[in-house]
Amino acid sequence: MSNTGDQGPAVPAAGPTPIRVTPAAEAAVEDLRSRYGPLLFVESHGCCDNSAAMCLPVTEYPTGPGDVEIAQVAGCPYYVDARTLRYRGRGPITVEYELDVEPGHADGLSLAPPDGHFVLRAIIQ
Repeated sequence: MSNTGDQGPAVPAAGPTPIRVTPAAEAAVEDLRSRYGPLLFVESHGCCDNSAAMCLPVTEYPTGPGDVEIAQVAGCPYYVDARTLRYRGRGPITVEYELDVEPGHADGLSLAPPDGHFVLRAIIQ
C-alpha cells in the first residue's frame, strides 16, 4: 500500500510484526474491552504521549491513510504511523516487541488499567 501527493506520506510496506503480550497486558485488555467494547492500539508519531502504545475504543480513533496495521495484540489491531515505520526494520539488528503494563499513569489519551499504563518494549536480538 502506498500513498503519495496530498494524501500524506508514502506508506511503507508492512508485514505482520510479532508483538508478544504479557499476562498482565492481556488481563488489562480484557478488562478494558469488557467496559469499553472493541479496542485498538496506536502509536502516533510524537503526538499525544510521544510514540507510546495508546489503547482506545475503535470508535474514538478513526484510522487514516498514514496508519498502518502491523499486528493484532490480544485481539486488537495495532497501528503505527507510517513515518515511524520508516525507522524500523533497517539494518542487521532484529527487534521483537512486547506489550506490557507498568505502574504509574500514562501522560496521554490512552485507556489504562487501574494504577498502570501500557508500554511497548523493544527487545533487540
